[in-house]
Amino acid sequence: MVDELRLTDAEWAVMQALWDGAPATARDLKERIDAEWAYTTVKTLLQRLVDKGAVQVELRGNTGWYTPIWQKAAARRSAIRSLLDSAFEGSFGGLFQHLARDERLTESQRAELLAMLEASGNDRSSRRPKGGRPRRER
Repeated sequence: MVDELRLTDAEWAVMQALWDGAPATARDLKERIDAEWAYTTVKTLLQRLVDKGAVQVELRGNTGWYTPIWQKAAARRSAIRSLLDSAFEGSFGGLFQHLARDERLTESQRAELLAMLEASGNDRSSRRPKGGRPRRER
């Protein structure tokens, strides 16, 4: 599980490319990512991700084959928790209020957000053990 996630936008792009198909070489990833990055830039980003424990590398001859260690869902969850703590002082309500009031959100997106919240509330209540108290999610 990912405890703390701090990735740059460029690192996220590399992780997305890896989640789309791994293992992959730096050359494979350079071709997949729609940025005009030099090969050395991709190699540097991969090394940072290895150093952060997000990616592992296996050498086959002179070529490194990269595989994500972090699962996409866990990485997203960690990034959202980090945003929640730093930008919204840990307040889910503040985050959702911001999303709901965002002028770029269409009416259908607002309705989708509300439907997801309602569905998630129903899911939680159905998972309550006998005795009334909901289980703590970890």
